[in-house]
Amino acid sequence: MLKPQTMRRVAHAPDRPLTLVTDDVPRPGPHEVLIRVAAAGVNRPDLTQRAGHYPPPPGAPSTLGLEVAGEIVELGSGVTRWHVGEQVAALLAGGGYAEFALAHEGAVLPIPSGLSLVEAAALPETVMTVWANVFDTAALSPAETLLVHGGASGIGTTAIQMAKAHGSRVIATAGDDAKCKLCLKLGADRAINYRTEDFEPIVRDLDGADVVLDMVGGPYVQKNLNVLNDHGRCVIIAFLQGPQVELNLMRLMLKRLTLTGSTLRSRSVEEKARIARAVEERVWPWIEAGKVKPVIDSTFTLNEAESAHARLQSGEHAGKIVLTT
Repeated sequence: MLKPQTMRRVAHAPDRPLTLVTDDVPRPGPHEVLIRVAAAGVNRPDLTQRAGHYPPPPGAPSTLGLEVAGEIVELGSGVTRWHVGEQVAALLAGGGYAEFALAHEGAVLPIPSGLSLVEAAALPETVMTVWANVFDTAALSPAETLLVHGGASGIGTTAIQMAKAHGSRVIATAGDDAKCKLCLKLGADRAINYRTEDFEPIVRDLDGADVVLDMVGGPYVQKNLNVLNDHGRCVIIAFLQGPQVELNLMRLMLKRLTLTGSTLRSRSVEEKARIARAVEERVWPWIEAGKVKPVIDSTFTLNEAESAHARLQSGEHAGKIVLTT
Protein backbone atom coordinates (compact mmCIF):
# COMPACT_ATOMS: atom_id res chain seq x y z
CA MET A 1 0.00 0.00 0.00
CA LEU A 2 1.39 3.41 -0.98
CA LYS A 3 2.10 5.82 1.85
CA PRO A 4 0.01 9.00 1.53
CA GLN A 5 1.58 12.44 1.79
CA THR A 6 -0.95 13.79 4.29
CA MET A 7 -2.66 12.42 7.37
CA ARG A 8 -5.28 13.28 9.96
CA ARG A 9 -4.16 14.13 13.47
CA VAL A 10 -5.84 15.48 16.60
CA ALA A 11 -5.04 19.12 17.42
CA HIS A 12 -5.42 20.61 20.88
CA ALA A 13 -5.27 23.92 22.72
CA PRO A 14 -6.03 24.77 26.36
CA ASP A 15 -9.73 25.23 27.08
CA ARG A 16 -10.74 24.33 23.52
CA PRO A 17 -12.27 21.14 22.09
CA LEU A 18 -10.03 18.64 20.36
CA THR A 19 -10.26 18.85 16.56
CA LEU A 20 -9.10 16.81 13.58
CA VAL A 21 -6.73 18.56 11.21
CA THR A 22 -4.79 17.54 8.11
CA ASP A 23 -1.01 17.61 8.22
CA ASP A 24 1.98 16.21 6.34
CA VAL A 25 3.03 12.66 7.11
CA PRO A 26 6.33 12.91 9.03
CA ARG A 27 9.53 11.37 7.68
CA PRO A 28 11.67 9.19 9.94
CA GLY A 29 15.05 10.50 10.99
CA PRO A 30 18.07 8.39 11.94
CA HIS A 31 17.11 5.37 14.07
CA GLU A 32 13.39 6.17 13.77
CA VAL A 33 10.54 4.16 12.26
CA LEU A 34 7.32 5.49 10.78
CA ILE A 35 4.25 3.60 11.99
CA ARG A 36 0.84 3.56 10.31
CA VAL A 37 -1.19 3.84 13.50
CA ALA A 38 -4.02 1.36 14.05
CA ALA A 39 -4.65 2.33 17.67
CA ALA A 40 -3.30 4.76 20.27
CA GLY A 41 -3.54 4.61 24.04
CA VAL A 42 -5.13 7.49 25.94
CA ASN A 43 -3.33 8.41 29.16
CA ARG A 44 -3.73 10.94 31.93
CA PRO A 45 -0.57 12.84 30.91
CA ASP A 46 -2.45 13.64 27.67
CA LEU A 47 -4.98 15.59 29.74
CA THR A 48 -2.17 17.42 31.52
CA GLN A 49 -0.46 18.33 28.25
CA ARG A 50 -3.76 19.46 26.77
CA ALA A 51 -4.23 21.83 29.73
CA GLY A 52 -0.82 23.36 29.01
CA HIS A 53 1.04 21.89 32.00
CA TYR A 54 3.10 19.05 30.46
CA PRO A 55 4.94 20.21 27.35
CA PRO A 56 6.60 17.61 25.13
CA PRO A 57 10.38 17.19 25.35
CA PRO A 58 12.46 19.27 22.90
CA GLY A 59 12.12 17.94 19.37
CA ALA A 60 9.06 15.80 20.12
CA PRO A 61 5.77 16.29 18.23
CA SER A 62 3.26 18.61 19.89
CA THR A 63 0.43 16.20 19.05
CA LEU A 64 -0.90 14.22 22.01
CA GLY A 65 -0.33 10.49 22.36
CA LEU A 66 2.39 8.48 24.09
CA GLU A 67 1.80 4.94 22.80
CA VAL A 68 0.59 3.31 19.60
CA ALA A 69 0.31 0.01 17.78
CA GLY A 70 0.36 -0.42 14.03
CA GLU A 71 2.48 -1.32 11.02
CA ILE A 72 5.94 -0.04 10.15
CA VAL A 73 5.81 1.66 6.74
CA GLU A 74 9.20 3.41 6.54
CA LEU A 75 12.61 3.13 8.19
CA GLY A 76 15.07 5.88 8.99
CA SER A 77 18.78 5.43 8.45
CA GLY A 78 20.56 3.12 10.85
CA VAL A 79 17.52 1.02 11.83
CA THR A 80 18.65 -2.61 11.99
CA ARG A 81 16.13 -4.68 13.95
CA TRP A 82 12.82 -3.65 12.38
CA HIS A 83 11.47 -4.08 8.86
CA VAL A 84 8.74 -2.49 6.76
CA GLY A 85 5.50 -4.44 7.15
CA GLU A 86 6.07 -5.56 10.74
CA GLN A 87 3.29 -4.97 13.25
CA VAL A 88 4.63 -3.34 16.42
CA ALA A 89 3.75 -1.37 19.53
CA ALA A 90 5.79 1.67 20.51
CA LEU A 91 6.37 4.20 23.25
CA LEU A 92 6.39 7.76 21.91
CA ALA A 93 7.47 11.15 23.18
CA GLY A 94 4.32 12.46 21.46
CA GLY A 95 2.35 12.24 18.23
CA GLY A 96 0.21 9.15 18.81
CA TYR A 97 -3.18 10.77 18.11
CA ALA A 98 -2.63 10.58 14.37
CA GLU A 99 -2.76 8.22 11.40
CA PHE A 100 1.07 8.05 11.29
CA ALA A 101 3.60 8.42 14.10
CA LEU A 102 7.36 8.34 14.54
CA ALA A 103 9.08 6.18 17.14
CA HIS A 104 12.71 5.69 18.05
CA GLU A 105 13.69 2.11 17.22
CA GLY A 106 14.73 1.41 20.81
CA ALA A 107 11.22 2.12 22.10
CA VAL A 108 9.54 -0.24 19.62
CA LEU A 109 8.28 -3.64 20.72
CA PRO A 110 6.85 -6.66 18.89
CA ILE A 111 3.15 -7.42 19.33
CA PRO A 112 2.78 -10.20 21.92
CA SER A 113 1.20 -13.27 20.37
CA GLY A 114 -2.54 -13.48 20.82
CA LEU A 115 -3.14 -9.75 21.23
CA SER A 116 -5.04 -7.42 18.90
CA LEU A 117 -3.58 -4.10 17.85
CA VAL A 118 -6.08 -2.33 20.12
CA GLU A 119 -4.85 -4.36 23.09
CA ALA A 120 -1.22 -3.85 22.09
CA ALA A 121 -1.70 -0.06 21.95
CA ALA A 122 -2.61 -0.14 25.65
CA LEU A 123 0.74 -1.66 26.63
CA PRO A 124 3.87 0.49 26.07
CA GLU A 125 3.29 3.51 28.32
CA THR A 126 1.54 1.47 31.00
CA VAL A 127 3.77 -1.58 31.16
CA MET A 128 6.98 0.42 30.90
CA THR A 129 5.80 2.79 33.64
CA VAL A 130 5.00 -0.09 35.98
CA TRP A 131 8.25 -1.87 35.19
CA ALA A 132 10.40 1.24 35.62
CA ASN A 133 8.83 2.18 38.95
CA VAL A 134 7.71 -1.00 40.69
CA PHE A 135 10.32 -3.46 39.46
CA ASP A 136 13.29 -1.30 38.55
CA THR A 137 13.28 1.62 41.00
CA ALA A 138 11.41 -0.04 43.88
CA ALA A 139 12.80 -3.55 43.21
CA LEU A 140 9.65 -5.38 44.32
CA SER A 141 10.49 -8.97 45.26
CA PRO A 142 8.15 -12.00 45.11
CA ALA A 143 8.19 -12.15 48.92
CA GLU A 144 6.91 -8.58 49.30
CA THR A 145 3.57 -6.77 49.27
CA LEU A 146 2.64 -4.07 46.75
CA LEU A 147 0.03 -1.44 47.56
CA VAL A 148 -1.25 0.13 44.34
CA HIS A 149 -3.61 3.10 44.38
CA GLY A 150 -6.01 3.57 41.48
CA GLY A 151 -6.18 -0.18 41.06
CA ALA A 152 -8.82 -0.05 38.31
CA SER A 153 -6.91 2.46 36.17
CA GLY A 154 -4.79 1.44 33.21
CA ILE A 155 -1.67 1.62 35.38
CA GLY A 156 -3.40 -0.08 38.30
CA THR A 157 -4.83 -3.04 36.39
CA THR A 158 -1.41 -3.59 34.83
CA ALA A 159 0.49 -3.28 38.12
CA ILE A 160 -1.78 -5.79 39.86
CA GLN A 161 -1.28 -8.40 37.15
CA MET A 162 2.47 -7.87 36.80
CA ALA A 163 3.04 -8.06 40.56
CA LYS A 164 0.97 -11.25 40.84
CA ALA A 165 2.82 -12.80 37.90
CA HIS A 166 5.99 -11.95 39.81
CA GLY A 167 4.66 -13.81 42.86
CA SER A 168 4.04 -10.80 45.12
CA ARG A 169 1.05 -10.07 47.33
CA VAL A 170 -1.08 -7.13 46.14
CA ILE A 171 -3.39 -4.71 47.92
CA ALA A 172 -5.30 -2.26 45.72
CA THR A 173 -7.49 0.77 46.30
CA ALA A 174 -10.32 1.76 43.94
CA GLY A 175 -13.30 4.12 43.86
CA ASP A 176 -16.31 1.79 43.98
CA ASP A 177 -17.30 -1.80 44.67
CA ALA A 178 -17.39 -2.79 40.98
CA LYS A 179 -13.83 -1.55 40.50
CA CYS A 180 -12.75 -3.40 43.65
CA LYS A 181 -14.25 -6.59 42.22
CA LEU A 182 -12.24 -6.03 39.05
CA CYS A 183 -9.05 -5.66 41.10
CA LEU A 184 -9.79 -8.95 42.87
CA LYS A 185 -10.53 -10.67 39.56
CA LEU A 186 -7.15 -9.50 38.25
CA GLY A 187 -5.39 -11.05 41.25
CA ALA A 188 -5.39 -8.50 44.07
CA ASP A 189 -5.42 -10.19 47.47
CA ARG A 190 -7.41 -7.33 48.99
CA ALA A 191 -9.25 -4.45 47.34
CA ILE A 192 -10.23 -1.37 49.35
CA ASN A 193 -13.03 1.00 48.34
CA TYR A 194 -11.43 4.30 49.33
CA ARG A 195 -14.82 6.06 49.36
CA THR A 196 -16.12 3.85 52.18
CA GLU A 197 -12.93 2.57 53.83
CA ASP A 198 -9.70 4.09 55.11
CA PHE A 199 -6.84 2.16 53.54
CA GLU A 200 -4.32 3.01 56.27
CA PRO A 201 -5.62 0.86 59.15
CA ILE A 202 -6.58 -1.94 56.75
CA VAL A 203 -3.11 -2.16 55.24
CA ARG A 204 -1.54 -2.01 58.69
CA ASP A 205 -3.75 -4.92 59.82
CA LEU A 206 -2.58 -6.82 56.73
CA ASP A 207 1.04 -6.51 57.94
CA GLY A 208 1.80 -3.40 55.90
CA ALA A 209 3.25 -2.89 52.45
CA ASP A 210 6.81 -3.02 51.16
CA VAL A 211 6.22 -1.01 47.98
CA VAL A 212 3.57 1.63 47.25
CA LEU A 213 2.73 2.81 43.73
CA ASP A 214 0.95 6.13 44.19
CA MET A 215 -0.75 8.30 41.60
CA VAL A 216 -2.86 10.27 44.11
CA GLY A 217 -0.38 12.39 46.05
CA GLY A 218 -1.76 14.97 48.48
CA PRO A 219 -2.74 13.43 51.85
CA TYR A 220 -2.01 9.92 50.57
CA VAL A 221 1.75 10.50 50.78
CA GLN A 222 1.88 10.59 54.60
CA LYS A 223 -0.50 7.64 54.82
CA ASN A 224 1.71 5.71 52.41
CA LEU A 225 4.71 6.29 54.68
CA ASN A 226 2.63 5.19 57.66
CA VAL A 227 1.80 1.78 56.16
CA LEU A 228 5.24 0.95 54.78
CA ASN A 229 7.33 -1.71 56.47
CA ASP A 230 11.02 -1.29 57.31
CA HIS A 231 13.02 -0.42 54.19
CA GLY A 232 9.76 0.20 52.28
CA ARG A 233 9.66 2.18 49.05
CA CYS A 234 6.98 4.61 47.89
CA VAL A 235 7.08 5.67 44.24
CA ILE A 236 4.90 8.60 43.13
CA ILE A 237 4.00 8.77 39.43
CA ALA A 238 1.14 11.31 39.53
CA PHE A 239 -0.71 13.50 42.03
CA LEU A 240 -4.44 13.64 41.38
CA GLN A 241 -4.91 15.28 44.79
CA GLY A 242 -2.07 17.75 44.32
CA PRO A 243 1.74 17.92 44.50
CA GLN A 244 1.92 19.98 47.69
CA VAL A 245 2.10 17.92 50.89
CA GLU A 246 3.05 18.34 54.55
CA LEU A 247 4.98 15.37 55.91
CA ASN A 248 6.19 14.06 59.23
CA LEU A 249 9.52 12.53 58.18
CA MET A 250 10.21 10.78 61.48
CA ARG A 251 8.67 7.53 60.23
CA LEU A 252 10.77 7.76 57.06
CA MET A 253 13.91 8.00 59.20
CA LEU A 254 13.00 5.36 61.78
CA LYS A 255 11.97 2.76 59.18
CA ARG A 256 14.66 3.67 56.60
CA LEU A 257 12.03 4.35 53.96
CA THR A 258 12.55 5.57 50.41
CA LEU A 259 10.22 8.19 48.90
CA THR A 260 10.81 8.85 45.23
CA GLY A 261 9.02 9.63 41.98
CA SER A 262 9.52 9.67 38.24
CA THR A 263 8.18 10.38 34.80
CA LEU A 264 8.83 8.23 31.74
CA ARG A 265 8.46 10.75 28.93
CA SER A 266 11.48 12.88 29.77
CA ARG A 267 13.95 9.98 29.93
CA SER A 268 16.63 9.61 27.29
CA VAL A 269 16.14 7.36 24.28
CA GLU A 270 18.85 5.10 25.71
CA GLU A 271 17.01 4.74 29.02
CA LYS A 272 13.69 4.05 27.29
CA ALA A 273 15.38 1.43 25.12
CA ARG A 274 16.80 -0.26 28.20
CA ILE A 275 13.35 -0.38 29.81
CA ALA A 276 11.76 -1.64 26.58
CA ARG A 277 14.22 -4.52 26.33
CA ALA A 278 13.63 -5.48 29.98
CA VAL A 279 9.88 -5.42 29.39
CA GLU A 280 10.21 -7.56 26.27
CA GLU A 281 12.37 -10.05 28.14
CA ARG A 282 10.39 -10.24 31.39
CA VAL A 283 6.81 -9.04 30.81
CA TRP A 284 6.08 -10.21 27.26
CA PRO A 285 6.35 -13.90 28.37
CA TRP A 286 3.79 -13.18 31.11
CA ILE A 287 1.44 -11.70 28.50
CA GLU A 288 1.90 -14.60 26.10
CA ALA A 289 1.28 -17.05 28.96
CA GLY A 290 -1.99 -15.28 29.81
CA LYS A 291 -0.79 -14.02 33.20
CA VAL A 292 -1.02 -10.35 32.16
CA LYS A 293 -3.60 -8.97 29.76
CA PRO A 294 -4.50 -5.35 28.99
CA VAL A 295 -7.92 -4.37 30.31
CA ILE A 296 -9.71 -2.26 27.68
CA ASP A 297 -12.42 0.02 29.04
CA SER A 298 -13.56 1.50 25.72
CA THR A 299 -12.46 2.52 22.24
CA PHE A 300 -13.12 5.74 20.32
CA THR A 301 -12.18 6.84 16.82
CA LEU A 302 -9.81 9.77 16.24
CA ASN A 303 -12.71 12.12 15.61
CA GLU A 304 -14.17 11.04 18.96
CA ALA A 305 -11.04 12.00 20.90
CA GLU A 306 -12.99 14.61 22.84
CA SER A 307 -15.34 11.90 24.13
CA ALA A 308 -12.36 9.71 25.00
CA HIS A 309 -10.89 12.52 27.12
CA ALA A 310 -14.25 13.11 28.79
CA ARG A 311 -14.39 9.44 29.69
CA LEU A 312 -10.90 9.55 31.18
CA GLN A 313 -11.56 12.82 33.02
CA SER A 314 -14.75 11.41 34.57
CA GLY A 315 -12.86 8.68 36.39
CA GLU A 316 -15.62 6.21 35.56
CA HIS A 317 -13.39 4.08 33.33
CA ALA A 318 -11.83 0.77 34.37
CA GLY A 319 -8.71 -0.13 32.40
CA LYS A 320 -7.42 1.62 29.30
CA ILE A 321 -9.17 3.91 26.81
CA VAL A 322 -7.93 3.52 23.23
CA LEU A 323 -8.31 5.58 20.05
CA THR A 324 -8.57 3.79 16.72
CA THR A 325 -7.88 5.19 13.28
